[in-house]
Amino acid sequence: MAEPQKADRAGALDGVRVVEAATLAAGPIAATMMGEFGADVIKVEQPGSGDPMRTWGDSRDGIGLVWKSVSRNKRCVTLDLRRPEGQELFHDLLDLSDVLIVGNRPSALAGYGRGGPASDRPGYGTLAEAMSGFAHLTGQPDGPPTLPPFMLADGVAAYAATSAVMMALYHRDLHGGEGQLVDVNLIEPLARLIESATLAYDQLGVVPRRVGNRLDASAPRNAYRTADDQWIAISSASPSIAGRLFRAVGRPELADNPDYVDPLRRRARALEVDELVAGWIRGRSLAEAMKVFEAAEVAAAPVYDAQQLRADEHLRARGSFVEVEDADLGPVTVQAPVAVLSDTPGRVEHLGRALGADNDAVYGGLLGLSPERIAALRADGVI
Repeated sequence: MAEPQKADRAGALDGVRVVEAATLAAGPIAATMMGEFGADVIKVEQPGSGDPMRTWGDSRDGIGLVWKSVSRNKRCVTLDLRRPEGQELFHDLLDLSDVLIVGNRPSALAGYGRGGPASDRPGYGTLAEAMSGFAHLTGQPDGPPTLPPFMLADGVAAYAATSAVMMALYHRDLHGGEGQLVDVNLIEPLARLIESATLAYDQLGVVPRRVGNRLDASAPRNAYRTADDQWIAISSASPSIAGRLFRAVGRPELADNPDYVDPLRRRARALEVDELVAGWIRGRSLAEAMKVFEAAEVAAAPVYDAQQLRADEHLRARGSFVEVEDADLGPVTVQAPVAVLSDTPGRVEHLGRALGADNDAVYGGLLGLSPERIAALRADGVI
């Protein structure tokens, strides 16, 4: 397979090399974000099997669809890190690199990391979503704790890790600092986002419970069913937004009543105003309700499924999804890099490549191994 060509325009992280020796899924996602902005990401996988994400989730013709997107812009090499020869090559790669991403337990890293009694337990996103408090707060009041049907904890941890790596590189490059360990687990980043729960417990002795889609601090805040069996999400955090909503649903007198617009006083009437808005929306189609809300500048939005998300005209105008030609699947539409930089935008150069597709380019072109040496390593199962 030919080596992918990089675009002519420099990326924000051009010149940074990342070795990714992680699997499912936080580490690979962090490397993906760096690769979108120009970093040379070399993904190291076990010969023969590779990253389990290659076959995780929905697939077409045996090819994992999530794998294709998460492994965009990466050079894929195989290397058996259990073998001394593999470890030697790995260290040679690290000598030419700036960042190493791994997903090992602390004991596998000779004691690095903050530790703790559960440090060597297997780390999976589902467990983090449970232990972080997220599942406890999510779901209907009379229903079970609810886990997300996507890689939430891994994704949040990946964003945290990426920002931390950028800080470490900034410290190195601007202040002449040494290399350092960036220690991110799956629980803490997600727990940080729902810190309101632990703050309420700390200061008020209250353990928040599941309330479904309601959030009384922003009442009326919920997902409301329309007459044509669609859904609208509404938030009314500030007094001005709440006032616009009350006028839009035909209750202008409430917009001037402090009991209904002041956030603290409105909280005591959360159920009342929630039912008021729900009744108004039930009598109208999604299009009818959204026309009124948009005209009144109410904080409302339709609840999209995947098809509706792809079709949204605003996101289409922003180029939020891009079509990429893939050697295995043909044209594939994936989400573009999330952050939009005006001078050094991210880009999707190619999707995930075949197992070991870049062995010759990396071991020969980067490390300078001869074709004969590469062939011998391949025959011996090291790569």
